[in-house]
Amino acid sequence: MTRNEGVWVYAVTTDSSFPNGISGIRGVAGEQLRTVAAGGFTAVVGSVDLGEYGEDALRRNLEDLDWLSDAARRHDAVVAAICAGGATVPLRLATVYYDDERVRIMLRENVNDFTDALDRIADRAEWGVRAYADRGKSTERGDTSDENGTSSGTAYLMRRRAQAAARRDAESVAARQADEIYAQLANLAVAATRQPPTAPTLSPHRAWEILNATYLVDNRRTHEFATAVDDINARVDGVETVLTGPWPPYSFTFVESSGG
Repeated sequence: MTRNEGVWVYAVTTDSSFPNGISGIRGVAGEQLRTVAAGGFTAVVGSVDLGEYGEDALRRNLEDLDWLSDAARRHDAVVAAICAGGATVPLRLATVYYDDERVRIMLRENVNDFTDALDRIADRAEWGVRAYADRGKSTERGDTSDENGTSSGTAYLMRRRAQAAARRDAESVAARQADEIYAQLANLAVAATRQPPTAPTLSPHRAWEILNATYLVDNRRTHEFATAVDDINARVDGVETVLTGPWPPYSFTFVESSGG
């Protein structure tokens, strides 16, 4: 490393995961990856130019959506490759330290947190589940145009009220379905968490997301979990449930580390 280089940290795993180091994987700056060990843990890192990846530069670059998208894609690709080798705690994007010694200090200061996180995710994987409904079909009964295609002021108000009532009913049904789907799948997982659904699109006939959830699932129950998602699709009318993963366990391994 040179004085103009910092250390980008991708993930933390056990001290014995990479006895021969890291090879064949490139980082956010195209750099060769390496490892820094302390406290019984190994951080997978890469040396990066502080002119582009230092604190001030990152403040600018993280506002550039193209730069951010490319960096996130490269960071996630490294984390995914590391996860394939065993239980791994991913660190958040743009965790940068000034030198290896500061990475070692971070590892020693977070021994308990890393131990708990790695124990929690051993032989488990994160899976994403999103459920969608068709808002247009859900509110069709609110369309009360008269047979001749004309409407008086009274008919117009009645139609608007019926549409509003149909929308409220559809949202109530969707919320109940989302809760039921989330709870059913949570029974098959070690842990689960929900995020707010993506805002609906302007078009009333586009897919309407009603559930955005992630689950930590024992590897031995992966097939059972996937089968449960298929069963929901077959059983719940008007809802499409999509399973994605396995993903690095970002949702279940948070360890505070701000770099520096």
